[in-house]
Amino acid sequence: MGVFRATYQSPRNANPQSGQFTFESKHPLNSKANEQDARYKMLDLFGNEAVAWSITHVERAKAAEADAPVQLGLDFREPKKTRRRRTVERGTL
Repeated sequence: MGVFRATYQSPRNANPQSGQFTFESKHPLNSKANEQDARYKMLDLFGNEAVAWSITHVERAKAAEADAPVQLGLDFREPKKTRRRRTVERGTL
């Protein structure tokens, strides 16, 4: 299953809304079934107020976005010392 990011937009009225959300789908990008999965997820997240909203754009989410809450570890070790190589080849004529 792939992770996708969808952009939604509400109709232009007193307070238009737009935003993004992520969802999972087993269908390929930009297929009808993929957009249908995005719509189902949008309705699941926002409820009845999202019935009139439309999905404007669907794109593949990056792997880093799926694991965003994970904190990166810092490495405080000394850098490895590089070993100098011989500049002259011995034993060759």
